[in-house]
Amino acid sequence: MTDATPHLSPVDEQRVAGLEARLGMVLADHTTALAALTHASYVNEHPEEKRADNERLEFLGDAVVDLAVSDRLMRRYPEATEGELTRLRAALVDESGLAMVAKSIGLGELLALGRGEEQSGGRKKDSVLADALEAVIGVVFLAGGLEAAGSFVDRFFAEAFKRVTESAGRDFKSQLQVLAQDRFHASPRYAVVSESGPDHLKTFTVEIECAGEKLGRGEGKSKKEAEQAAAREALAKLPLAGG
Repeated sequence: MTDATPHLSPVDEQRVAGLEARLGMVLADHTTALAALTHASYVNEHPEEKRADNERLEFLGDAVVDLAVSDRLMRRYPEATEGELTRLRAALVDESGLAMVAKSIGLGELLALGRGEEQSGGRKKDSVLADALEAVIGVVFLAGGLEAAGSFVDRFFAEAFKRVTESAGRDFKSQLQVLAQDRFHASPRYAVVSESGPDHLKTFTVEIECAGEKLGRGEGKSKKEAEQAAAREALAKLPLAGG
């Protein structure tokens, strides 16, 4: 963006140094790095400083983190459907997910905020932290390209990946309940349509119906397992139905 050497105040240089320490990388362009840490409320209160806020970098970082996370999900789950991948990505890069990563690296401590935003607890607000994290990812991309951005995701989103994927694999029924209420304004109904095998090794087949539509079918060694399998299939189909 701009030259790396414009004069920054000692406080602002400390902000950038703090960011470099958290990232474990040197940022040649301190002006752009400072912009990532600057909330619009600060710029509005200090027009004489003629500095940029983090909104443009947030726009860039939003696209970069989507791409980096999508790439990793594709590699980790080669058999996952588009719908499953979309849900996992959304859980990783939604406001609360991004804010959690921002908090894990202490990003809030580095932000330049306006007085009102400071007094209202802006350093801990999910919306402020999520936007700032996307802006920081934008800076990382500008400094080192997609490879650096990917390394950032690998390092700082590791716990988020673990949490989200474990949760998704554990309870497809809960996800389907939410989606069905949103789309059909009704709860899905599960029915065992067949049982096979000896008593000690039964296989159950379950179908799901909601608002007159058959949503999915699944098998399992227990009714609960079959219900989860059916819900997983329904979740894979629903994003393609009705837009």
